[in-house]
Amino acid sequence: MLLQVSAKDTDMANMLLNYVPVYAMLPLGVVTPDNNFQNQDDIKRQLYKLKEAEVDGVMVDVWWGIIEAKGPKQYDWKAYRSLFQAIKDCGLKVQAIMSFHQCGGNVGDGVYIPLPQWVLQDGDSNPDIFYTNRRGTRNKEYLTLGIDNEPILGGRTPIQIYSDYMKSFRENMSDFLDAGTIVDIEVGLGPAGELRYPSYPQNQGWNYPGIGEFQCYDKYLREDFKKAATDAGHPEWDVPQNAGQYNDRPESTEFFRNNGTYVTESGKFFLTWYSNKLLIHGDQILEEATKAFCGCKVKIAAKVSGIHWWYNEESHAAELTAGYYNLYERDGYRPIARMLSRHYGVLDFTCLEMKDSEQPGYADSAPQELVKQVLSGCWRENIEVAGENALPRYDPNAYDQMLLNARPNGVNRDGPPKLKMYGLTYLRLNNQLLDGGNFGLFKTFVKKMHADQEYCPNPENYGRSVIPLEQSKPKIPLEELLEATKPLGPLPFNSETDMKV
Repeated sequence: MLLQVSAKDTDMANMLLNYVPVYAMLPLGVVTPDNNFQNQDDIKRQLYKLKEAEVDGVMVDVWWGIIEAKGPKQYDWKAYRSLFQAIKDCGLKVQAIMSFHQCGGNVGDGVYIPLPQWVLQDGDSNPDIFYTNRRGTRNKEYLTLGIDNEPILGGRTPIQIYSDYMKSFRENMSDFLDAGTIVDIEVGLGPAGELRYPSYPQNQGWNYPGIGEFQCYDKYLREDFKKAATDAGHPEWDVPQNAGQYNDRPESTEFFRNNGTYVTESGKFFLTWYSNKLLIHGDQILEEATKAFCGCKVKIAAKVSGIHWWYNEESHAAELTAGYYNLYERDGYRPIARMLSRHYGVLDFTCLEMKDSEQPGYADSAPQELVKQVLSGCWRENIEVAGENALPRYDPNAYDQMLLNARPNGVNRDGPPKLKMYGLTYLRLNNQLLDGGNFGLFKTFVKKMHADQEYCPNPENYGRSVIPLEQSKPKIPLEELLEATKPLGPLPFNSETDMKV
């Protein structure tokens, strides 16, 4: 009899190694723009519903524009402390996003939270602190990475401002960090919290599937490019003037059309510079994050956008304008994964729910191929990869696609699966999700993500060691990062999940 129990326990322990934790994204305005945790009873009711569904935790934006609104280094964490206490009381974990971007102006944004007023005031006298397109339109969603190391915001650089903010978060949330309530710190590195340029802003008239626009025409980035081109012996080269506008198609522009500027020597030089600036930007801020949270039992994460439109087009135009220099013969994502590896970082990727067959033909879109490429690149660089759906979905097809991506080769009943995602964050908690039929299906989805196991509060049991965060490893030279641009093709994925909802 004892042997039978032991065999059963072994089977359960093995299945538990297939468990992928599920988080739900909280509403954007759960803490109001004026820094109040309102509708607490409603939120608590929703949190208890998530707990009933055996969800592992929630993800929440911690807005710079709310916390440091009153002035430089005047942080007010009270509302977020109340929110985190409510989450902890429900027995849920927290993924906290250091949201250094504006809320409003992107897909799904129903709330407006600008950058701190004192930052915007600096922008009135010096608008070049914002990303700028070729026509000179400024984007106030996020500070241009061109000023990352310029001490022009009250004597501090943006890197120092982000660092101070994260240190203050650690000091003020130390009890939640020590208690293991906060498990992940996702560091916002651009618009919508993603490591990219704001190349497709809806509030400037972009519509799907426009190619977007390069965002390097502020004086800081232009000067930086001019210096780089001059140092390379080409002082005559400039940032592109022929790459079209937000809603163009690739073939209607000189830059992205077949054999266009993007394949010339000057085009390749520009695209390498443009994407490298993004790598360096992410690397610098993530190093500050590991300093701020060193010793905490958390993982640092960075989000990369799932730009799947024009993926089947030779130029990958929409990815290029966002800063992902990804072509058939060049991997634009694996260098990001390699950069993250020195910070023990997790790469959080989007559009996990999408299928190629659901996309309109005119967009030359391939979300499944893109997801395979990015996830494979992360696993090859030995880093964890997490993900989320890009658009709210409540149907079995979307859930099954997410389940497939979470365990691309299915479950292994004898131990850990060959491939497994670090976690999945569902977008997003709202009343529609908690609606009878939708909620029933969501509960089944969570159960399947958990490999049909009960909720497991201890990550060690599903093969994830929780260790104190270390300082970043030594800087990886740019040349070494760029060796990861060599395309390797995706790892094998099953055609469908073995754990359908």
